[in-house]
Amino acid sequence: MKKPFYLFLLLFVASQSFGQIANDNALSVQIDGKDYSTPPRKIRFGRYWWVTANTVKPDKSLRIWIGNFQRNDVFESGTYLIVDADKPDTKENIKKAQDLLKYKGIAVIKYVEETREPRMEYHVGKSQNNDETMELKVSADGTLEATFNGVLTGSYWKEKATATAFGGVGRLIGKMEDKAITKTTGYDSDIDPEGNGYKKQDKSDKIVLTGGKFKLKSSN
Repeated sequence: MKKPFYLFLLLFVASQSFGQIANDNALSVQIDGKDYSTPPRKIRFGRYWWVTANTVKPDKSLRIWIGNFQRNDVFESGTYLIVDADKPDTKENIKKAQDLLKYKGIAVIKYVEETREPRMEYHVGKSQNNDETMELKVSADGTLEATFNGVLTGSYWKEKATATAFGGVGRLIGKMEDKAITKTTGYDSDIDPEGNGYKKQDKSDKIVLTGGKFKLKSSN
């Protein structure tokens, strides 16, 4: 019985002691009128960029996916169409973006916020097909700069009683491990409630993003 407790204690101390690994990237946006800023991280998957900006206390994660139409890893400056986060690269979305001849690709936005600790309840927002756009600038050195606004469809999630009961100390330790990873690396770790022991609630709303911008240097 002592081993899980000491492991939990160690993780808790670690999460309090270490700051996020620094980088030169920057992201800022107003979420429902409240400022949110943190150095984002990025990962490239072929013709997709994944941008993730995360903080803790409470856990917050803003993620942006950007994809081009060339099916390669070369991104162009220009306008990207923001689409449905659950069904982004459908034939309809791609055809619409290509037919209008003014978009370089598509983008998706997802926001997750912990509303009750430790990761007991969440507020989740996802972009939709609302004809919203993101402006992307690609510098010669590979640096990406973007501006965006959007209205996300919001939903609420609550941890299932069975997940809490049967998960026990192990589930709690897992949550603390994920929090520590996010705090030290800047990457989100297992924050999505869907399919992870949470139930979607009946309540829904809108999450408004305004004045969004980020800068990602090629070396970070």
